[in-house]
Amino acid sequence: MTDHMTDANQTTPANSIDVRAALKEAIARLRAAHVPSDTLAAEILLMHALGRDRTWLYTNPESLLDPAAGEKYFALIARRASGEPTQYLTGKQEFWGLEFEVTPAVLIPRPETEHVVEVALERLGARGIKINMKTGAPSPPLRVADVGTGSGCLAVALAHELPHAEIVATDISAAALEVARRNAFRHAVSDRIHFIECDLLGAYSGSPLAPRPSSLDLIVSNPPYVARNEVATLQREVRDHEPDAALYGGPTGVEIYARLIEQSGALLCPGGILVLELGYNSAGEVRKMFHVKQHWANVSTTNDLAGIPRVLAAVRV
Repeated sequence: MTDHMTDANQTTPANSIDVRAALKEAIARLRAAHVPSDTLAAEILLMHALGRDRTWLYTNPESLLDPAAGEKYFALIARRASGEPTQYLTGKQEFWGLEFEVTPAVLIPRPETEHVVEVALERLGARGIKINMKTGAPSPPLRVADVGTGSGCLAVALAHELPHAEIVATDISAAALEVARRNAFRHAVSDRIHFIECDLLGAYSGSPLAPRPSSLDLIVSNPPYVARNEVATLQREVRDHEPDAALYGGPTGVEIYARLIEQSGALLCPGGILVLELGYNSAGEVRKMFHVKQHWANVSTTNDLAGIPRVLAAVRV
């Protein structure tokens, strides 16, 4: 094996290095920096630096990295060791089987958020099918809102699953909306998703795209739900790199739900569905917000794979 440096502050080995040695070196540096899933991160970043897939890496372990690729790779490893998320370094993350562009302007889509899509489709039932299975006639168009769209992952996933839906996607961040627009274009659904810069569902009543009272069939949201006093408990990748506006929901983390539930009650049609992602240990407090209102029914929660209540759904009566 060619000699190479192991100092975590070095960005490249001293001499040329092959794929196997590069991976070994990178894993050691990430492990020394206490990076979670160090092997996976090293593999993903090498695939990104070389423009290759995992199969190629492991069938060509003795292939030498050219100097430019080696320099790029170990620069990425140094940034990951310092805490930058892998997804921001590669600029992409998979969600609902689709690849999304991600930047530091948006929250990185998590697997748990896919439960929002699952619950929404389950609650819609036959309304979510484009053609009426009994009559063969087209189903009525659906009007959907995604609140706090970020990368657009929920809006785009729902647009894929609901070809008869028109979707309004809101976000307070103009930079996030630009990322979401690109993702909608990438997945050929931009003609059915309308992006609006605003806070939750309010403050855009003058927009011709804005939903009218009692007009929406479905509202989904993964709102900010981390409590401000929980900052120290977050991983450094989250705390130091993901956007504050997408993370923090107030002093206790549940404040934003009350506003969102109130606005949703005014905009959903009778039988309309609200589906919300929940923060850790927030299900009880959020459920109480529905019980003080008379126009909600069928309030239920769904657990994620770790057994944590992750999604709350309710029907407007």
